[in-house]
Amino acid sequence: MKNHESPNIGHWYQDALRMAIFEVVALDKDSGVEIQYFDGEIEGLDLEAWYSLELVEIAAPEDWSGPFEMSKEDLDLFDEPMEYDYSNPLDDIKLDEDE
Repeated sequence: MKNHESPNIGHWYQDALRMAIFEVVALDKDSGVEIQYFDGEIEGLDLEAWYSLELVEIAAPEDWSGPFEMSKEDLDLFDEPMEYDYSNPLDDIKLDEDE
């Protein structure tokens, strides 16, 4: 099945021949399409090459860490919300009352 749809930035596709998963990250009618594979590699395609691919549009992968090469332990850091101290640092300054 040839893909005759226009590429959409932010949409994910799977190349049916190579089974490669990628996202369209940039589009220029003159220079073509820029895609980023799940492993992080970026490739540019002219529009003729885009339309010759056998593509299936897919949902974004649930595991967004593919291109970042993060271990499971590192990913666990993102499971808990970070806590910040939003107090005013000037509140800690003691003013000399005698002056």
